[in-house]
Parts: sequence; C-alpha cells; structure tokens
Amino acid sequence: MKLKDKTIVITGGGQGLGLTMAISFAKSGANIALIDLNEQQLKESVEQVISAGFESIKVNYYLANVSKEEEVEKVFQQINEDFNGIDGLVNNAGILRDGMFVKAKDGVVSKKMSLQNFQSVIDVNLTGVFLCGREAAVHMIEGSKEGVIINMSSIARGGNIGQTNYAAAKAGVVAMTTTWARELGRHGIRVGAIAPGVIRTAMTDAMKPEMRDRLEKMKPVGRLGEAEEIAHTAKYIFENEFFTGRVIEIDGGLCM
Repeated sequence: MKLKDKTIVITGGGQGLGLTMAISFAKSGANIALIDLNEQQLKESVEQVISAGFESIKVNYYLANVSKEEEVEKVFQQINEDFNGIDGLVNNAGILRDGMFVKAKDGVVSKKMSLQNFQSVIDVNLTGVFLCGREAAVHMIEGSKEGVIINMSSIARGGNIGQTNYAAAKAGVVAMTTTWARELGRHGIRVGAIAPGVIRTAMTDAMKPEMRDRLEKMKPVGRLGEAEEIAHTAKYIFENEFFTGRVIEIDGGLCM
C-alpha cells in the first residue's frame, strides 16, 4: 500500500510513538486520524503532523477510550464518515501498571498484583486492540477497501519480571495478529505486529544515567532504539504487500 492519499488511524496518537508514526506517514502524503484521551496533546499533535506533511493532507483528532466498546464504535464511524473510508490502523494505545505478581521475602508476602492493575492493562492493551481492529476491519470490508492493520506488541510478550499484565496483553496481541491475518486476507486486509525493545522516550531520558547505560550495554547495537525507527518499520509493513501475519522484533538484537 502506498501511503499517499490513504487514511491511517492511529490510537495513542497524542504523543510518543503514535505521534512520530503520524508525522512519518504524513510526510508520505497520508491523511491522519489521531485517537487519544488528552485533547490538549491531540491539538498540539495535529499541528505538528500538518506542518510535517503535504499541504493537501487532512488531519483530525478524536477523543475516545479504546477499551469502551460504544466509544470505539462511534469514533470509527465518525472517522469513516469524515475521511470517506479507512485504509489503515495502527493499534498503538497502551498503558503500564508494573508490579510483581507476588512480592515476598523470607516466606512473608508483602504485596501482590491487584486485579485492578492487571485488568486495566488488559482492557487498554488487549481489549482496546481487539475493539479498534474489529471496527477498522468492518469499515474496510464494507467500503471495499484493501487495508492494513498494525498492532503494537513488545519483546516483553515472552515474559518479563514485574509485567505479568503487560506481557500477557502483548502476547495476546501477537496471537490476534496471526488470527486476523488468516481471517481477513480474503477481504484484502493484511495484519502485522511490531515488537519494540527499549525505545528512547521522555521516560528513558529521565532515567538515572547508570540505568540507561546498563540498558544500552545490553544491546548488541550499543544504544536504545529511536521512535523514528519504529515508524520506519510500520511504514515497511504498510508498503510491503507480501507481509502479513507476522511480528517484527525491533530491539537492537536484545532478544537473540
């Protein structure tokens, strides 16, 4: 799929990876629909995307909680009407609620992961991907559009200390990716996933230097990833018509 004149929906588009991908796609001439919960961030993001893209592109923002079925149905219906169709989706919205499954010392349990912290991550990072992917597919099929859905997973999907909730959600995202690719291929819809490693963000920039140095030394490339490198990977999935049902690990060689 060539991105020029295509409409791409990005969840979690108000900042970070979502915004970086939006800017990258806009530079290739894509129209962009950003979904997030922070209206001020979305307004600022729209301005950045417009200034980076072609003069003719269309960029809108939408407020919605991706874990709420009614809100997702309404927002995708609105995007479909506003842009006269949907060509692509990047399921990027996600949250973290890290904590040990059970924290104990000398046989004494001091803390356990709460159901609320487990469920909140599943709601956004897995159920939200399901709902947005489903609604995007509905509008692609009904609009006779050959589309692309990209789901953001993580190398943590293989299991990571302190991330029972996050790892479970990100593993589920990959399973859904493969399933959707098999189901939706007959409709001309391709589905892929990206599993990033540690990417340089405002959060990693705020880390103590010694912690950041340790992370960098763990990677064969000797540095953290850049958001632009994730955007480049997403663009590859959109443009490579033979790619579907697979996950790309982009982690600097951390998982070998």
